[in-house]
Amino acid sequence: MVAGWFATGAALCGLGVLIGAFGAHGLRDRLTPDMLAVFETGVRYHLTHALGLLAVAWAASRWPNAWTGSAGWLFVAGIVVFSGSLYLLAGPGARWFAASTPIGGLCLIAGWVVLGVGALRGAS
Repeated sequence: MVAGWFATGAALCGLGVLIGAFGAHGLRDRLTPDMLAVFETGVRYHLTHALGLLAVAWAASRWPNAWTGSAGWLFVAGIVVFSGSLYLLAGPGARWFAASTPIGGLCLIAGWVVLGVGALRGAS
């Protein structure tokens, strides 16, 4: 479990850097400033929560329980749904997908809460 979360976090960090570089170099002249800001918000949350998966790996090594694993899955779902919807929203014709953005945000918030609960449960 620990190695899997660490590898997933590392892979998603690398993917976040790749997507961010694509936005900075490939989309700057193709998107409006507002849509570029939306794209950059997706990258910021993607990278933040990919690093959160490294915290999940650390927590799972220290307090192995179902809570820490659940936090990891919530972060992965949140990255895919929240950041993914913002990436799509920045492009043309994908406005319908914006309705899923709050669901992804709730996954990210829940991931942090569940990670904290996992630490408290594991420490007792």
